Order: sequence, then structure tokens, then C-alpha cells
Amino acid sequence: MMPSRFPMRKFLMIPKSLIMLSSICAICSACQVQEFTTPTATAETKTAPTPARDGTITIAAVGDIMLGSTSINDSFLPPNDGRDILKDVTPILAAADITFGNLEGPLIDGGTTSKCPPPVKPVEPVDPKEPVKPIRCFAFRTPTRYGKYLKDAGFDVLSLANNHSLDFGDDGRVSTRKVLDNLGIAHAGSDRAKYAMTVVESKGIKIAFIGFAHNTVVPNVNDLTFSQQLVQQAKKKADIVVVSFHGGAEGEKAQNVPRVTELYVGEKRGNLPLFAKTVIDAGADLVLGHGPHVLRGMEVYKERLVLYSMGNFATYGMFNLKGSHGLTAIFEIKLGPGGRFRSGKIHAGKLLGRGIPALDRSGEAVRKLRSLSQADFAATAPNIAEDGTISIN
Repeated sequence: MMPSRFPMRKFLMIPKSLIMLSSICAICSACQVQEFTTPTATAETKTAPTPARDGTITIAAVGDIMLGSTSINDSFLPPNDGRDILKDVTPILAAADITFGNLEGPLIDGGTTSKCPPPVKPVEPVDPKEPVKPIRCFAFRTPTRYGKYLKDAGFDVLSLANNHSLDFGDDGRVSTRKVLDNLGIAHAGSDRAKYAMTVVESKGIKIAFIGFAHNTVVPNVNDLTFSQQLVQQAKKKADIVVVSFHGGAEGEKAQNVPRVTELYVGEKRGNLPLFAKTVIDAGADLVLGHGPHVLRGMEVYKERLVLYSMGNFATYGMFNLKGSHGLTAIFEIKLGPGGRFRSGKIHAGKLLGRGIPALDRSGEAVRKLRSLSQADFAATAPNIAEDGTISIN
């Protein structure tokens, strides 16, 4: 259970199993999105919801989460079986009305993967004092018991739209949804039909989350027509629409945002400025990016905030965390009536050791985000103060 000193949020979740898209075309971008229906049943509330007096909702958002993996052996699990991995950041995550992150990989205890060939010889247990040798193929499998750590830290919504959600096939996706459902954590983007979006409610405000990535199983960032249709459908069911995307190239050289379709390992990973503006024009109120494993800049379009990459957040054991890869942040975003960006705060962080997130008083991530935002977006970049406060003129 979450320690009592952490505030309980007034939050009502409408299960994604009740928010369904019917008969969505699986391939053709020109097909029309069918209306999804919402049965009248609702989930049990954490506490009785209190309407927001000024119409403001606070969303805390973070990037990639992979708390540890057993896909090779248990040496890639964190100390104390992961119980403390989110300890330092929990007070901020738990304080928001809605807390969101990208779950990088499935929650499953067994199963098999066809993604990566088995190693030539068994991997020896890793000495924490020694650098981890790079692995050319990544297939993640996080124990199902680790789902509770996400719940206890305050996560309410997770995106399952990314290039690792299928690491253990359909079994991994089904297991992940079951674990999150049992914990009361909403999820979006597991596929482009039934689980493309979810709607949650807090303070009497309904917020839809849609998950996009760059494969054919989930809503695709390259398919702008379908993206518009999906946002328009979500807008009919919610007061605020949040779009999450997993896109862009990866690594130190991918910190800047180009205005063309990005290619990485032969995949089209989206023209992300065009995608962001397209979904905002269709009705989205906040765009949250992840995928490059480094922080990227921010801009404001039509009074809506776009985060092009929130970087790694809690990625244990298998990631390169050197330099910019080890910078992280919690983005606290306040949206006013109609979904307009009101204000925000960047809580700077770093990934310590093999991937444990910790708050960073030096504010290096804040300076990085300000520099990248000014370099890439200039006139449309938000104001980012030394203390991480985000504002617009």
C-alpha cells in the first residue's frame, strides 16, 4: 500500500473494456472510425470525486518505464526485487490528479519470445560495480508482481503503444492488460481497435488517453487520417483528450526534432511536428512523446503543449544510461477549462546506477529541455524558468 503521507487523489476510472471502438479498419487509413459505445456501469472510485472549482486538472507525465527484465536471467532485476525503485519519485507522482507513463515491455511471468535469438552461452550474474555489456537485441519481460509498484507509486494510466509491447507476443499483451486491469490502472494503445484508447475521470472531468506508436498493431503515427478520426471520436466522449506517441529516432544524436519523417533501423517513426499539429487540429489538448530514450524539446501550438520526448524514466538493467540517456524528468502539467495549457513544472531527475530514477537538485534536465526547445522551436517554445516552471506569454 502507498504510505499514508502521500495524498490520495480523487479519481474515477472508467475501464477501457467499457470504452470500445467497433469495426476499426486494420490496414486502410481511409476507412472511417466507427462510434464506440460506453455502457452505463462505472468502476468503484478511490474516493468520492470532487468537482474542480476552476476547471483545472493536473497531469503528471513521464517517459519510458521498464522496471527490470527476466528475459535473460534474474540479474537484470533491481535490488530488493524492485520494491524501492520508485521510492524517490513517488511523492510527486502521487500528488497529481492523473499520473501517466509509457510502459516499455510486457508484464508476464512466463511465455517465450521469438524476437531475440538465445545467447551463445549463459550470461553470468552482473556485478553491480562493473559496467553492463551492451546487448544487441532487446526483449523485455517484467514480472507481473512489479505491477503493484506502479500502482503504489501513483500511476493511473499507462501507454502500451511502443515497440516492446509485443516482445512476448500476444501472451505478453494479454497478461499486461490483465495485470493492469486487476490493479485498476487504465491503459491505452495495446492495439488499434478495442484497446486504442481509455477514458478516466477526475474532479468531474473526463480525460481520454490515446496511445500511438510506429507499428501496424497499434494506432500508427504515420497514419494521419486515422489519427484524426481517432481523436475526433475521443473528443465526443471526453472533456480533454491526451495523445501519447512512441516515435522518433533513438539515441544521443536524436535529441533534436526534425520536420521530416524520421527513420530508425529501417522503420518510419513519424513526422512528429506534423503529427502533433494534426491531432491538435482534430481536438487533442496535450501531446506526450516518448521513444528516443533522450529528452527532446517542447512547443506550444494553439495553446496546447507538446512534449516531443520525455526520455527514459525508470529503465533498469538493459539500457544505455550514459550522458543524455540518463537525464529524466517528471512533467507536471495543469490544464484549464477546454484543455488549454495553464502552467507546468519540470521536476528534474537522473537515472542512478543501472536505472533507478532520483530527483536532481542540480536541474540539469531543466537546462537541457530549455536549450533544446529554444533551438528547435524558437518562437513557439514555452518559457522554462530555472526552477523548471513552464509558462506561455
